[in-house]
Amino acid sequence: MISAQTNALLTEVGPDTQMGALMRRYWHPVAAVLELEEKPTKAVRIMGEDLVLFRDKVGTYGLIGRHCPHRGADLSYGYVEDHGLRCNYHGWLFGEEGSCLAQPFEDKMDPRCSYRSKVRATAYKVAAKAGMLWAYLGPDPAPCVPDWELFNWSDGFAQVAFAIIPCNWLQCQENSIDPVHFEWMHANWKIRLEGGDGPYSPTHKRLAFDEFEHGFVYRRIREDTDEQDPLWTDGRVCLLPNAFYLGSHCEWRVPIDDENTLSVTYSFRRLPSDRGPYVQDRIPYWYGPTHDEAGEWIVSHVMNQDFLAWAGQGRITDRTRENLGRSDTGIAKLRNRLLADARAVAAGGDPKGLIRDPDRNHNVALPMVGREQLRRGSTYAEILADPVLKRLYTRYHLQAGQPEHVARAYEEAMGFAFDRTGFVDLPGGPAR
Repeated sequence: MISAQTNALLTEVGPDTQMGALMRRYWHPVAAVLELEEKPTKAVRIMGEDLVLFRDKVGTYGLIGRHCPHRGADLSYGYVEDHGLRCNYHGWLFGEEGSCLAQPFEDKMDPRCSYRSKVRATAYKVAAKAGMLWAYLGPDPAPCVPDWELFNWSDGFAQVAFAIIPCNWLQCQENSIDPVHFEWMHANWKIRLEGGDGPYSPTHKRLAFDEFEHGFVYRRIREDTDEQDPLWTDGRVCLLPNAFYLGSHCEWRVPIDDENTLSVTYSFRRLPSDRGPYVQDRIPYWYGPTHDEAGEWIVSHVMNQDFLAWAGQGRITDRTRENLGRSDTGIAKLRNRLLADARAVAAGGDPKGLIRDPDRNHNVALPMVGREQLRRGSTYAEILADPVLKRLYTRYHLQAGQPEHVARAYEEAMGFAFDRTGFVDLPGGPAR
């Protein structure tokens, strides 16, 4: 149990809050690269700030305040020029660093253009990595955008899925260090949702939570495993400050504001190893629904079940009323780390997990279950013969709502098709 004051400190992410200052020391994925190729401006809200992402005509990205410093017009309806974003109300032009590049009427009245230097837009850094656009809202010097190993794998199909969740970011992230919920929410509840009464999933017997440079590794032993199992020897990563890294995919819980979160998932599926080289030129993205047409929460997919659990705690869960048990050891460790890092930032230091040395920021490896299999891949025949692999390859199991055009692109890359009832081989087997 924690105090109301500590709960507020941990959850509030506005510009003048301690946790907001901490979160602004990291890069966060906020959109897809392809979004700004389709439309060069996008309104975004990040940690309580209303901003606009843009990509100008020469391909430079910017992230500036959404409302024009002139008279507050909405710059997300502005239009891009060769350099910068122009307000559609009076034509004031702003560069990616927030400087005012043009004030058409004022410039005519004053050929020296002296008024421009007195006006600036709020501006933050943007970087493109792994098909996503990342934002940094903190002070200079900015750390590196992490180059995780997952981003550099070849011969596979990657995609980025988004969802907007109506609750605070921390209750989403606490899910990342809560292994026991897999037993009940993703295994036993699935059995009940499908009309069964059992047998239930093997129960957890032992948990461990180890802190390392970039966060925590949680490890577990169930009734059907022992200390040789990869989930004990390798474990899963709760990645600071707001991500969950599982090797084949990574999930971020990006604060929109104190009461809403942007869920971002980058997932990778390696092609059958006997299919041949494959280069993915464009990483597709999509936004998935959280509710069905009747207004009920969608619970058919793993992450949708998590979404329900997160939001079901309320917009900001009241942690003063909790009763934590031994299975919540990781939750307590995560909170204590965030509090310690918030104090470090307030004292002028760095939080844990930043990468500042560019020489160290290449193909950064994290603890991972099944690394060699993910690197090596499986043959087409091995996928067909293994029930787990077959299930993983024949549907996108993480989140509901994958669009048809993404499913088709996946099928074309993999060399087989799938439908809602089962696996369907393409004629002739895997293409070479």
